[in-house]
Amino acid sequence: MRRLAAGLAIAVALAALPSWATNQYQVHLATLIGVYWVLIAGLNLVVGYSGQLSIGHVGLLAIGAYVYAVLAGTWDWPPLLALAASGAAGGLCGLLLGLPSLRLPGFYFAMATLAFSLIVAELSLAMGSVTGGGTGLAVPGFPAPFDTPGGLYWLVLGIAGIVTLLTWNVASRMWGLALIAIRDSPVAASAAGISIFRAKLTVFVFSGVTAGLAGALFAALQSYITPDTFAFDIGLFFFVCIIIGGRGSILGPFLGTVVLTALPEVVAPLAKLGNFFYGALLLVVVLVIPEGIGHLVEIAAARIARRRRHESHVVQPDLPRLAAALARGPAA
Repeated sequence: MRRLAAGLAIAVALAALPSWATNQYQVHLATLIGVYWVLIAGLNLVVGYSGQLSIGHVGLLAIGAYVYAVLAGTWDWPPLLALAASGAAGGLCGLLLGLPSLRLPGFYFAMATLAFSLIVAELSLAMGSVTGGGTGLAVPGFPAPFDTPGGLYWLVLGIAGIVTLLTWNVASRMWGLALIAIRDSPVAASAAGISIFRAKLTVFVFSGVTAGLAGALFAALQSYITPDTFAFDIGLFFFVCIIIGGRGSILGPFLGTVVLTALPEVVAPLAKLGNFFYGALLLVVVLVIPEGIGHLVEIAAARIARRRRHESHVVQPDLPRLAAALARGPAA
């Protein structure tokens, strides 16, 4: 009951954020965190649960962004329909990338995803008649009621909530156990009858869908995109969010996304040292808490719950009744 009440309180606070935020930039930052989380929630199933080192999801993000920009801007598709098409394009590209590359060992799979992201970057430059080349494309926004910063935030929050629910459902059921088994011991997972390639491909295609959706939302949030918008650093950022947050959970990568997205604002006066703070945080987490910051939160919550459960209650004696019994003396 307490967890349900806490969850509802958090949901209400998040939904009301545009009304209690002190400025529009805070709404923009919260929207950006939501956009990143849409991608990272799907990527977490690939990296955190099945153990595949994908560092090239920025390529799928770029595909979703350009598909949305071209369909909604150049071809005048309804923006919401273009958003759905971006998710489908991301899933299709995830399927085409996963079919040959998921059979490769971990390091080689990581290199394949990196090569894919570089190919997408080069194609976005070469196909100037479609993508605008180095000049880029203006990106239309969404129709009412999503045509304001608050409206776009609510759209992102809704999609992020649905994606979170889907990933939690996968992670908490037999699928999640199967993915963890594949990550920890592929031989044992295969012996238990788990179709390793099928499971990997399924979650990779799902992560492609979420990356495509995130790309469309990211493009609408930025309102203008160029190939430089999708630098390799962003793909590495997604991967680091999962590592810092802690793999094998939903809460950890979400906390990693919030912390790493908000960190530049916290150290804004030291903007030139941004990469230093990223590196220092990653080093501290890997050396001190390799399970991730989400693991610390879970431990703290468990201790608080255990303390409340075993809290001793003071027993108040009934002094008048005791005095009366003593006055009567021992029973005959």
